[in-house]
Amino acid sequence: MRTFLALCLLTATALAQPKAADKPAPPAKTSVKWFGHAAFEIDLPSGKTILIDPWITNPSNPTGKDDVKSVKADLILVTHGHFDHVGDAADIAKRTHAKLVATFDLGNALVGVMGFPKDQFGFDTGGNVGGTIEVLGGEAKITFVPAIHSSAVGPDPTKASQGGSPGGFVIAIKGGPTIYHTGDTDLFGDMALIGSHWKVDLMLACIGDHFTMGPDRAAEAVRLVKAKQVVPMHFATFPVLTGTPDAFGKALKKSAPRAKLTVMEVGKSITL
Repeated sequence: MRTFLALCLLTATALAQPKAADKPAPPAKTSVKWFGHAAFEIDLPSGKTILIDPWITNPSNPTGKDDVKSVKADLILVTHGHFDHVGDAADIAKRTHAKLVATFDLGNALVGVMGFPKDQFGFDTGGNVGGTIEVLGGEAKITFVPAIHSSAVGPDPTKASQGGSPGGFVIAIKGGPTIYHTGDTDLFGDMALIGSHWKVDLMLACIGDHFTMGPDRAAEAVRLVKAKQVVPMHFATFPVLTGTPDAFGKALKKSAPRAKLTVMEVGKSITL
């Protein structure tokens, strides 16, 4: 009888032990995909997707015509009104029903001039520099930050409409990384305030020169922001964008040697 009870106890104990298959899965991570130029896709752990400056069909992207038909989006972020940043935003929005995140003036111009669906932009996703909005059910917070550039909206640059102030975005993902997209900008001293207010895990930095800061000034921007990792963007799309990742890497070793430089390939992703 005692032997029988002992066997029953051992069996019950064994059944109570968690199986290997019952171990909790590792937490999902955030991934970032580059479509070339300044266009990025951020895939959140929940499966939600944020697009930034979605010129998916830019000349650097050989699969752009196919990508623009299949890319997912829950939010579309646009830093300023120039064609190479507005890109395919309206077409993607009509297909995906993604909401527009932009400064208030820029958002209204994209609706009025560029055909972005009117009911997909409003006070919930429109803001201005210094403001923060909570999006996707609290999964992320997006702060509008300054950029030193210009902004105009319209298919014909000689007849463009006012496009509000240019800017960048700081995207803080709940329980995940903080990502800073500079938009088009020069170096400016208040980038240090971004570094003091957030711990930036990934900085997406323009380096092309001519229309934005070049490699040397971009490296100094990384120092001010104190970014842990930086991805160069907005280079080589046009011949006048002469800044290169090599030159940026050399400047980074002098200005911000602790920052990790990641040079992405068009169409590829990194995981944070």
